[in-house]
Amino acid sequence: MKIGVDIRVLMDEYYSGVAEYTANLLSAILKQDTDNEYRLFYNSWRNLDYKLQSWQRSNAQIIARHFPNKIFNYFLQKILHWPKLDQVLGGIDIFWSPHFNFSSFSSVADGLKKVITVHDLSFLRYPEFFNYRQNFWHWALKVKKIILSADLIIAVSESTKDDLQELLGVAEEKIKVIYPGNNIVKREVSTEEKQEFLKRKHLSQSFILYLGNIEPRKNIDGLIMAFNDLRIQDAQGEKIFSKLQLVLAGARAWKNKRIYRLWKKSPYQSDIIFLGYVSKKSQEILYSSAQVLAYPSYYEGFGFPPLEALTYGLPVVCSNNSSLPEVVGEAAITINPLKTSEITNALQLILTDQDLREQLITKGYQRSKKFSWGQSAQEYLTVFQELYEEGKRNKKS
Repeated sequence: MKIGVDIRVLMDEYYSGVAEYTANLLSAILKQDTDNEYRLFYNSWRNLDYKLQSWQRSNAQIIARHFPNKIFNYFLQKILHWPKLDQVLGGIDIFWSPHFNFSSFSSVADGLKKVITVHDLSFLRYPEFFNYRQNFWHWALKVKKIILSADLIIAVSESTKDDLQELLGVAEEKIKVIYPGNNIVKREVSTEEKQEFLKRKHLSQSFILYLGNIEPRKNIDGLIMAFNDLRIQDAQGEKIFSKLQLVLAGARAWKNKRIYRLWKKSPYQSDIIFLGYVSKKSQEILYSSAQVLAYPSYYEGFGFPPLEALTYGLPVVCSNNSSLPEVVGEAAITINPLKTSEITNALQLILTDQDLREQLITKGYQRSKKFSWGQSAQEYLTVFQELYEEGKRNKKS
């Protein structure tokens, strides 16, 4: 079986989201499958083979085209429908796209089966959370056409499956839910490493952690308001949170002016810390040092930070919507992200109730073990094999 994989998402400088998903899953697939042949396609004006060496092996070949990306995507693929990716890859049985992208195939690719992974449909559910450029990109892609042209759609959660059916009218039999694995393996972080990091970043010994992009869908403005309320209530009461900080770790993304306005107006501005993008090693230190992870997002296709926090024994407060209940199960406190008071009360509860903390930590460890890249890879390989057999039957008939 010859399997083509679109690895254009791996061109990012830093891996997060879809790129991290693709990297981890592809590694797990290639580790398990030494029989089938993989042809990994990317396009870049520069030769980036050196960056992709970890996926190059006896049964996995990197194949590239070197056009400027805008020319390749918008002009060559979208308008001219050239080059045909199945021909570029020398003939394939399966083509797997880990994300939406412009892709053209030849009409004579008999038996070729196309698989696409859909992480979320946030751009359809909440277009107001995206900027004009992003919404134009999704419109130009013709996402519905791409999805409906696939032979099988892999959804990363039941929530995403529901959205595919509701928003795009995809038939249930064309969708397979395969949960992602866990992006993080717990590492024992030493006290010295924690102390050095906290000192360097000017962090206290007590902080609420948010990890993710600074963008409107994540409801960071609601989290800042909840933090303000928590500190105000504390100032009027027992004063046990006077040194508590809110640490926001993640890249500055888009449409976030309101977030920074709320931060500047906060009476506790100096205790709300924006760290920017943080490395995987820094994430591990943060998960090991925080008192609670707050993730009051309006919508998630899956939501990795809550799962990663559970892996580190960090109690979680997250939203009760979209896929998040599927991720955390009963191992977290879930809230309505539209109600600031619920966020505040949940944070206060976790910060003050030691018995509850211990229960959540125990449940969190157990929950985090349910997600494995090895299991995800195995399910993908089963899907590829079933589609390959179907393609062979179609050729004979």
